[in-house]
Amino acid sequence: MHSPHDPFVRVRGAREHNLRGVDVDVPRDVLAVFTGVSGSGKSSLAFGTIYAEAQRRYFESVAPYARRLIHQVGAPKVGEITGLPPAVSLQQRRSSPTSRSSVGTVTTLSNSLRMLFSRAGTYPEGAERLDSDAFSPNTAAGACPACHGLGLVHRTTEELLVPDPSLSIREGAIAAWPGAWQGKNLRDVLDTLGYDVDRPWRELAAADREWILFTDEQPVVTVHPVREAGRIQRPYQGTYMSARRYVMKTFSDSKSPTLRAKAERFLASAPCPACGGSRLRPEALAVTFAGRTIAELAALPLSELAEVLVGAADTSETARVLTEDLRARIATVTELGLGYLSPDRATPTLSAGELQRLRLATQLRSGLFGVVYVLDEPSAGLHPADTEALLTVLDRLKAAGNSVFVVEHHLDVVRHADWLVDVGPHAGEHGGRVLHSGPVAALEGVKESATARFLFGRAPVQEREVRAPRGWLKVGPVTRHNLREVTAEVPLGAFTAVTGVSGSGKSTLVGEITEELPGVGRLVRVDQKPIGRTPRSNLATYTGLFDVVRKVFASTEAAKERGYGVGRFSFNVAGGRCETCQGEGFVSVELLFLPSTYAPCPDCAGARYNPATLDVAYHGKNIAQVLDLTVEAAAEFFADTPSVVRSLRTLLDVGLGYLRLGQPATELSGGEAQRIKLASELQRARRGHTLYLLDEPTTGLHPADVEVLTHRLHQLVDAGNSVIVVEHDMAVVAGADWVIDLGPGGGDRGGRIVAAGPPKDVARAEGSRTAPYLARALGSGLRPTV
Repeated sequence: MHSPHDPFVRVRGAREHNLRGVDVDVPRDVLAVFTGVSGSGKSSLAFGTIYAEAQRRYFESVAPYARRLIHQVGAPKVGEITGLPPAVSLQQRRSSPTSRSSVGTVTTLSNSLRMLFSRAGTYPEGAERLDSDAFSPNTAAGACPACHGLGLVHRTTEELLVPDPSLSIREGAIAAWPGAWQGKNLRDVLDTLGYDVDRPWRELAAADREWILFTDEQPVVTVHPVREAGRIQRPYQGTYMSARRYVMKTFSDSKSPTLRAKAERFLASAPCPACGGSRLRPEALAVTFAGRTIAELAALPLSELAEVLVGAADTSETARVLTEDLRARIATVTELGLGYLSPDRATPTLSAGELQRLRLATQLRSGLFGVVYVLDEPSAGLHPADTEALLTVLDRLKAAGNSVFVVEHHLDVVRHADWLVDVGPHAGEHGGRVLHSGPVAALEGVKESATARFLFGRAPVQEREVRAPRGWLKVGPVTRHNLREVTAEVPLGAFTAVTGVSGSGKSTLVGEITEELPGVGRLVRVDQKPIGRTPRSNLATYTGLFDVVRKVFASTEAAKERGYGVGRFSFNVAGGRCETCQGEGFVSVELLFLPSTYAPCPDCAGARYNPATLDVAYHGKNIAQVLDLTVEAAAEFFADTPSVVRSLRTLLDVGLGYLRLGQPATELSGGEAQRIKLASELQRARRGHTLYLLDEPTTGLHPADVEVLTHRLHQLVDAGNSVIVVEHDMAVVAGADWVIDLGPGGGDRGGRIVAAGPPKDVARAEGSRTAPYLARALGSGLRPTV
């Protein structure tokens, strides 16, 4: 029995996901880093086991009623864990923030700013003091009544509603109208009202065009439909609805995403004329601090906001206390390299890495001690220069009396650790073992470790001839966000890396590349957006692999005997699926007075199919068991089916062999979603030039997996295509043909091209924050040595 003051967290018999009965001891009050190739089991150990058990113990102490209100992680598969303190998790997983969520709300800076205006603001003469809620666009007291605190109003115009005025109404001039009978009804009502539906739109009187598109009247008339052969059509009462009214009603009321998206095409967003986009009531905007309104201060980058607060002339005690608190809160955010963000920046526009670092800044201010922080790749999306600031923050969390457990691939973070847990040696079934748990230096002797190969400079030197471009693509001049009249030249038939600190303008510049630019040809943009929003979308369905697998099952003797077609093996349609859960694999349990909870389906136990479908086997496995295979295992299983192997081979090529075929889209990280998109693109055999745009494709990848992915991207270039990556990994940048470095800083301090050229030239550029790190990577054969 270990004493309650055991200095170690001791894990015994961890079997979560692919962990093979792992035993490991990790000291408390240190910075411990968990490494290993993607899918090796490091997250299963750090999050799925250690954090999940800390969470479970906390829930055990909570009253059953309250327990139901909190989303619980299940009990992990582990023998026992001792010496475990309470845990706080900071993961990359995206919540679904609304447009009302902002940098200010995530960091609680908005609360402090509102308090400052409420207590120490300069009010107009005779005006009443306002409560802090009156300065929030998210409350009834503060929201602008015209736009309900959103800052935007949706409007439509004749040009949007009628894109081709040479057509008549009968020919479909009003593009915004619905199709089928509903559209025909509106046309017939107009005809009955006496409007000419056969005359070109542009020839109609302006007053008629205005009424047809924008009237709020809804006249009801008796329509006598034109007789059609073989159809009896009786007169009916038809109601007219203007095109604007139809679009606005569909956009605000429709539950169908497709109909809403169609309606949105006919709307233009504009700043609310009542509040000018500030989202607040006039009473709140009349209050100032340091000569500015709260909306003006919230629009400033945080680093600039801190300077304004320092220079604030108001010396009242209240103002002094509140500004000092605000500056201290801002300091932790800017320390993490996020000083270029403004408090009013909407959360959905942030990357997962930025969001996690904001949460980290909030934790730094919380003053907690004695807890274990479990972090998921805090360096994701960070330039090497910003990683140094991150290490300072992690050290401060540790110095405050906490244990910091980090799942990480960035070698500088790994080197900085007090303790290293290396999991592997490979992904999926070939991983799940702890290869090393101890000081970083001791990993050098572990021959099986893929991490050791890169950490101690044993990776082979990759000298590569820089390719000669076969042409140039001109981008710009671009004036958007922090870019001002920026023009870039990108080589075609080459591998280009776009670098720069966070917020320097990389994504904005690359976002300006479209198929319309001369020399682009076909454009494939591979981003990190989810491949689906529900568990029904998965790896197999997205890549088209599932269609082939279903054909394989439908062609078996057992399926033919029973008359089962391809549709029988889909969990999305009635027939083959389990009807109890409708192919979801779980059911919602409704609880009286409590939120519903989810449980595995009692009939199929999560298999998603009915017993009759599961009776059909191919090489001894049913369809549910095949969906449970990893990509790697499936490649062996379907070795004799070329059409399946081709899809699986591209997934293996981009380092995704560890994912299960049926892995729901909701469980995938942004980096995994991006590589799945790349794989589904690669399996389309195409001739001719394609320009591939990738935004940080190495996010969440171990250096060994980065090697595999970059090798595949270079093959694309060798085949005559062009590849442009926005990238922070200096090993990838060092292997590029051309580098475009933006900066020198983020936000207002960036937005210009600091250097452009082959990696060796950019590594010598003065004033570039990327140059010293690139020089280090080039100087050691693309890999920095310890």
